[in-house]
Amino acid sequence: MNKYSKIYKYNIGILLIAFIGTMIMLNIFIPSKKFSESENRVLEQLHRFSFEQLFNGKFTSNFEKYISDQFPLRDFWIGVKSNSERVIGKKENNDVYLGKDNYLMEKFNKYNKKDLKEKINAINSFAKNNPKLNKYFMLVPNSIKVLEEKLPKYAPHEEELEYIEEVKNLLDKDVEFIDVYNELKEHKDEYIYYKTDHHWTTKGAYYAYEKLCKSMGLKYHDNEYFYTEKVTDNFYGSLYSKGGFRNLEPDSINLYIPKKYEEVRVEYLDNKEKDDSLYKLENLKKKDKYTVFFGGNQPLIKVTTNTKNKKKLLLVKDSYANSLIPFLTGNYSEIYIVDLRYYNEDISKLIKDNKIKDIFILYNVKTFSEDSAISNIS
Repeated sequence: MNKYSKIYKYNIGILLIAFIGTMIMLNIFIPSKKFSESENRVLEQLHRFSFEQLFNGKFTSNFEKYISDQFPLRDFWIGVKSNSERVIGKKENNDVYLGKDNYLMEKFNKYNKKDLKEKINAINSFAKNNPKLNKYFMLVPNSIKVLEEKLPKYAPHEEELEYIEEVKNLLDKDVEFIDVYNELKEHKDEYIYYKTDHHWTTKGAYYAYEKLCKSMGLKYHDNEYFYTEKVTDNFYGSLYSKGGFRNLEPDSINLYIPKKYEEVRVEYLDNKEKDDSLYKLENLKKKDKYTVFFGGNQPLIKVTTNTKNKKKLLLVKDSYANSLIPFLTGNYSEIYIVDLRYYNEDISKLIKDNKIKDIFILYNVKTFSEDSAISNIS
């Protein structure tokens, strides 16, 4: 080994030791973060040491998560990793694809047919127990299907339309299935899905609202009824957090505001909070700006409008519905909004107590396929 090789190895060793030392010092002196804005999640904290947890392996496992989550300059290194992988052509990370036009699209995984039948049986059982109720169900395809031409070449993904068709065939005929795939596909060149988030945009929700009203025999408001207000152009959504891809353009969020004033009262019945707006504009200062709609998912919300028709709607939903609900305030005097992931009361009692005649179930395909909360409807 010549002297230049020795000097090179010596310098590399010094740099490595300096790097490790610097990381250790930063770990000691930088306080632990409780929440990652870029990843939109709570970070692992240091657990109290105990011999019991040491011997059963929990302490070691938790400590590894803590070191990973609290690694100094974590967001910087995530960005470095993301950029490096993009340079070598990697287009998928953590079930999120980086597609054309910088669209992030979440993979739809293979579903369990037994699990699907259990969910549909719960809905059908509910339908039979409430024969006088008008029942409607909408299962919304995600961007990975509607915008599938934007997927990277050879990107493997399961078939969402097959899943939707199976749901449709298994549903009791007393539950009217509302298919919005064609409506969304017709507008695929418009801004109907966020690029960095898994939700549809307000415009996408509007096209579904049109189809819903036609199916339910309701009069819908055309675009001229609203003016569009862009409330932010700096929204980085859930797929930006999950996928780890960085250096992307943020999304914008638009609200459709009726030109004619519509009076509403919003009651968050779990915490007794009341509001005179459908929107939590203060949430635009937060990372998850989609929570501008009703502050995010809540167990039970009651919306009272100045519509005089005395019609009442129960909406059982996931977060896709949050941006669609404001369009319905001109059609119902009362709207009860339930998220079964957080609501544990008797749905049939809620319907009976409030003399509700219509129920609308709205889920996106991925949430419906992966979450079992809908089984609580029966």
